[in-house]
Amino acid sequence: MTQSQLAAQSPLSDLNAPRLVRSFSYIDGKWCGAADSATLPVHNPADGATLGQVASLSADDSARAVDAAQAAFGAWSLMLPQDRSILLRKWFDLMIEHKEDLARIMVLEQGKPLSEARGEIDYAASFIEYYAEETKRPNIEGVTSHLPDAEVELWLEPVGVAALITPWNFPAAMLTRKAGAALAAGCTVVAHPSGETPFSALALAELAERAGIPAGVFNVVTGRASTVVEPWTRDARVRVLSFTGSTEIGRLLYRQSADTVKRLVMELGGHAPVIVFKGADLDTAVDEAIKAKFATSGQDCLGANRIYVERAIYKEFCERFTKATQALSIGVGMDDPDIGPLMNEKAVQKQEEHVADALKNGARLACGGAREDKLGRLFYQPTVLVDVPDNAAIMSEETFGPVAPIAPFDTEEEVVAKANATEYGLVAYLHSHDPRRIYRVTRALQFGMVAVNRTKVTGAPIPFGGTKQSGLGREGARKGMEEFMEIKYVCRDWA
Repeated sequence: MTQSQLAAQSPLSDLNAPRLVRSFSYIDGKWCGAADSATLPVHNPADGATLGQVASLSADDSARAVDAAQAAFGAWSLMLPQDRSILLRKWFDLMIEHKEDLARIMVLEQGKPLSEARGEIDYAASFIEYYAEETKRPNIEGVTSHLPDAEVELWLEPVGVAALITPWNFPAAMLTRKAGAALAAGCTVVAHPSGETPFSALALAELAERAGIPAGVFNVVTGRASTVVEPWTRDARVRVLSFTGSTEIGRLLYRQSADTVKRLVMELGGHAPVIVFKGADLDTAVDEAIKAKFATSGQDCLGANRIYVERAIYKEFCERFTKATQALSIGVGMDDPDIGPLMNEKAVQKQEEHVADALKNGARLACGGAREDKLGRLFYQPTVLVDVPDNAAIMSEETFGPVAPIAPFDTEEEVVAKANATEYGLVAYLHSHDPRRIYRVTRALQFGMVAVNRTKVTGAPIPFGGTKQSGLGREGARKGMEEFMEIKYVCRDWA
């Protein structure tokens, strides 16, 4: 079946720009299917309907993508940074031009509310815009020589071929955050999107092609992750691997990449605490905790997984938080509710298991706690659990859904110890108006990012990343670009 025939059969065919719906992979500037015509279905999580099929490529095809990226690396890395900047800017402009179509694709394959999808496209485009500028800025750094008659310099050079593996919860932004930095640095890219949300990545490849990014520079390979990605971990030509996903899969990729000693950039799981001290603005704390918990229907590595509230304000906070949770709307993404469907059955089952375990261990159900079956099997009610004990699974495992556990605390030392008692260290949220306490607690929290009296902290100019088993390296900002560059030390004698 041809590309046009596959696209015409998709419910996505009524876009303003239907050619954004691509069912084939993009390798070396060409749209290609599997040699055996193998495909994978993509479903709408809201109703289970099949949106379309994408090519399921083989390990040989995966290696061919690396061939293309390696062949393109020389010319791309030597291209004037100003010229790379122009191409990235064109890509950004096309993303903004097609924002509504890109958002619609995301809603239908991922399920998130329409306003969140639009926000993600803006967020995704911001990385391309940022790195279009940043690509012009890496400079040779002069260093005071420690040797007589020698001139010393440090050069920043692109690493080589970069493999990017992206998740389903932010299918556009996680790709552009990685690809923008890699391409700006002068690397070429082989990318593998989640099999549950491949259309967003393929639409971005279509726009990259229109922007004039040369063949072989940006390749998108669809198929089963084990088939596509494993050859990249073994291939010595792939010099850096950037992955966003679970800590479990991160560990696997870490092991698989050991033999070729790759540079690894990993944004893994999170288990974010929200800490609310007495004296905090309670209205702000409740509002921001709602955002931290329920954005993307709770399917976010930055999502609040544990909410700790000082006992003096605990009852009032729980009442206000529960009331705000009950006011959240739930529905299909195109109706722009607060909460959409979860990604798959496994995700819903995890909510059920965590709620049941918490109740068994003494927590109380304040609201929710069940599927919203009248909408579909993948809809789960926004849920609040109070008086949740430390031994409940939800207090140590990432929930990745719309279930909020709340527990009281009595002292600063106690809550800091509880917040840090996790293998994860991505982000923590803190609410207080005591500047000395803010300083102490921020310093004591073992997390890569701390948000004080607010939730939103991410953006293109900041280095995103965590500590402990939440990952390696940083994404975004100049630091994110440097992850795709090597330092070359030059010691020169002119005599």
